[in-house]
Amino acid sequence: MSGFPTLFAKEVLRFWKVIFQTVAAPVLTALLYLVVFVQALEGRGPAPGGGAWGEFLVPGLAMMSVLQNAFANSSSSLIQSKITGNLVFVLLAPISHLEFYAAYVAAAVVRGLVVGAGVLAATAPFVELRPVAPLWSLAFALLGAATLGALGLVAGVLADKFDQLAAFQNFVVLPLTFLAGVFYSVEALPVVWRAASHFNPFFYLVDGFRYGFLGVSDVAPLASLAVAAVSFAAITAATLALLKSGYKLRG
Repeated sequence: MSGFPTLFAKEVLRFWKVIFQTVAAPVLTALLYLVVFVQALEGRGPAPGGGAWGEFLVPGLAMMSVLQNAFANSSSSLIQSKITGNLVFVLLAPISHLEFYAAYVAAAVVRGLVVGAGVLAATAPFVELRPVAPLWSLAFALLGAATLGALGLVAGVLADKFDQLAAFQNFVVLPLTFLAGVFYSVEALPVVWRAASHFNPFFYLVDGFRYGFLGVSDVAPLASLAVAAVSFAAITAATLALLKSGYKLRG
């Protein structure tokens, strides 16, 4: 019998039991970002694409929340299990590294999508969004959450304590999400920084997700999807190699 359903259910219940911390808090943070940036940008002309700034910011904030919380779910769960010593019970069970990967990443996707949906729902009374291509947004949200869930496993495997994991999140994940065009269009940047933005895989996720709502993007959505898919495949390959080797997991 596959161990995937049990491990997946465990990971989902783990964050669901503290929903105010894992879901409500990120949604509130996104709302605060929206209030601050809309007030700061008000009166500076239309947003990229010609609409209101709120309409431009909300998809970016939702996608940023999806990415950060998907990463947090898998990485925090794995490091907690390593530090408390209960990871051994998972490793002793007849669960393959593929099932281990699938369960953690699938649970990370669930949390990421729940938080992203919460951000959209919470901002709905203040910003009117009319998705023009919702399937594009869903595709990028799923791919982004899965990518960050896998990256969270890599961070959880490599880290030995919480401060190492925090360093990975603060110096890698956080800058990449903030510099992915969440609050601005990269077309407004100087040439050098615009070119640098195109080396950030998170940019393609945010840009593609926003396209599903506004119908405008800095990069063609199909090209963004291709880059995002390649990034996901590369991170997945690295994650599976680490899990199969048992590096820092089996003592």
